[in-house]
Amino acid sequence: MQPNKRTCLAALLIGLGLTLAASADIKVGEMFPDLAACKLEGKLPDMPTGGVVLVDFWASWCGPCAQSFPAMEELLKTYGSRGLVVIAVNVDEKKADMDNFLKEHRVTFSIMRDAKQKLVEKAGISAMPSSFLLDKNGRVMYAHSGFHGSETKKQYVHEIESLLNQDHK
Repeated sequence: MQPNKRTCLAALLIGLGLTLAASADIKVGEMFPDLAACKLEGKLPDMPTGGVVLVDFWASWCGPCAQSFPAMEELLKTYGSRGLVVIAVNVDEKKADMDNFLKEHRVTFSIMRDAKQKLVEKAGISAMPSSFLLDKNGRVMYAHSGFHGSETKKQYVHEIESLLNQDHK
């Protein structure tokens, strides 16, 4: 299915690190928006006490997003038993685009869809993928813009271990 001109323009602007509207841009140290209040499509996972949450924003047309999925799946398999939760928030306009992507990129972590772009707006997302690591209180401890293969994965490992070890002291 061909993306429309608006979608292509938005993809281009996001790729350049620009947004169509002013954004809130959540900063490290701030509380992440309440996921339940954003009326995302899908079921929010149970949040373990003392856990760490990786919230990742992605789109079906995003090449680096496809590369990040296996890394996030591996992180979940490694750290899920210690309290890591991965929530991937899709931003596609059409649910069918998301569904087609997921047929090729099967994962066990939670997939949500921000069809109305409420969470995207609150978080100030300007690149795909964008991700946030939250501590047990929902505070943003680390933020990532883009996915740069093994470099980003190493950063995730270091940050997740740091947060999980901190939470269990």
